[in-house]
Amino acid sequence: MLSSRPARVPGRALAVALFAALLGALLPATAAHAASRTVQGGRLDWGIKSSFQSYVTGPVAHGSWSLTGGAATVGGSQFRFHSATGSYDPATGAFSAGFSGGVRFVGHRKADGGNELDLAISRPTVRITGGRGTLHADMVSKERGTGRVTSAAQVPLATLGLSGIDMRGGTTPLALTNVPATLTTQGAKAFAGYYTAGTPLDPISLFVDTSAPAGKPDTGASPGKSDDKAGKAKKTEKTEKTEKAAGRVEDAAVDWGVRRTFREYVTGSVGKGGWTLADGAQDGGALFRFPRGKGTYDPKKQTLDARFAGSVRFTGADGLDLELSSVAVRVTDGKGTLSADVRGDGEPKKAVPLVTFAAKDFAPKNGVAVLTEAPATLTADGAGAFGSLYKAGTAMDPVSLAVAVDRGAELPALPDLGSDPAPSPSPTKKTTTAASAPDTGSDAGSRTGLYLGAGGAGVLAVAAGAFHLARRRGASQQNS
Repeated sequence: MLSSRPARVPGRALAVALFAALLGALLPATAAHAASRTVQGGRLDWGIKSSFQSYVTGPVAHGSWSLTGGAATVGGSQFRFHSATGSYDPATGAFSAGFSGGVRFVGHRKADGGNELDLAISRPTVRITGGRGTLHADMVSKERGTGRVTSAAQVPLATLGLSGIDMRGGTTPLALTNVPATLTTQGAKAFAGYYTAGTPLDPISLFVDTSAPAGKPDTGASPGKSDDKAGKAKKTEKTEKTEKAAGRVEDAAVDWGVRRTFREYVTGSVGKGGWTLADGAQDGGALFRFPRGKGTYDPKKQTLDARFAGSVRFTGADGLDLELSSVAVRVTDGKGTLSADVRGDGEPKKAVPLVTFAAKDFAPKNGVAVLTEAPATLTADGAGAFGSLYKAGTAMDPVSLAVAVDRGAELPALPDLGSDPAPSPSPTKKTTTAASAPDTGSDAGSRTGLYLGAGGAGVLAVAAGAFHLARRRGASQQNS
């Protein structure tokens, strides 16, 4: 039977049509979100256990900790692991991301020079599936009491408290802040018996970039003798190219963080400052990269004489103003010297030898000569450049070098910290947990939250609002 009040139909028809149109616009976005994504770039900030850090460096253990693999510090008690790689499925919320870098704790020094406490944690990996999360890590530890050294890869070290967080439907970037972590049974064993299973560890915060996975390239040819010949031809061509390039630097970079405690002083409560990079220098978190090296390199003698682009300038509220530029490195007889032009207190100085380091194995492999994290020592001239803040002989941050002698060779990648964080317009949560974007500085916030791209949520809100407005208009027509 037809309605006896046709005046209502246009309002309802308009509402249904508008809602359907907007919902249709939403569906492609939802389908796009459902595609599995690749995690590429990002960082994990974790203090492991702050009280353990205090114990190691305190009056009982008289120890210390050191960073490896490009790990950095952030704030007063957090370590920053970098270069996230992995995968994320927005449809199910499954997430896996591995990070680079490590930290080693030593303490209770023995008469023979060894340490009773010796614990290294590296390559942390966060895995989340079915609403449950675990942090894994490579661990090398000396067992408390017995001194037995154990080494294990990807130990399930801590369970993550994900209550109230829905991992589904995220875009990029993706962030978790201050997620509670609890020591597992396996983790307690790998932790050398210092803590029991169930002990709360420091919370973790991570921030990663995701992208749609790229398709696999088509090689276009099947294996066979012709491919073998082509491969040999390419190897011959590569060998000839390397030989022609001998003595000439095709590309080079030097990585140096100056000194970790100096950076912390600059940005801390006393210095209240920071640093700026110019002329191509890059910030890798725990180090600065000075790129575009030019000069000469002898692969037989393993000697190098090269200059690099970029500069770094440190400034602080206490009057600090120190700039290092025109960085140069010379390697000969297994020893290296890093120098730079220095502008600070007094007259600017050219080519000041700042640190020396060992460079005994600096031969090229696959067209690249690499020196990784060589311990560096401050020179007398370097001490003067720092205004006598440090004495000659002080340990500075290690030096890493990469010199390409083959035009097609690639230098090691700079630590990838991911995108700069920005507030997410619509975090996805199962509870009313408050959320804000993580800080790149010292404080990641005191609230746990998952930050996901809003995607079609805004469209859906508009659709719901338009539908409600159309219903009101229909009701007004009915009442008039």
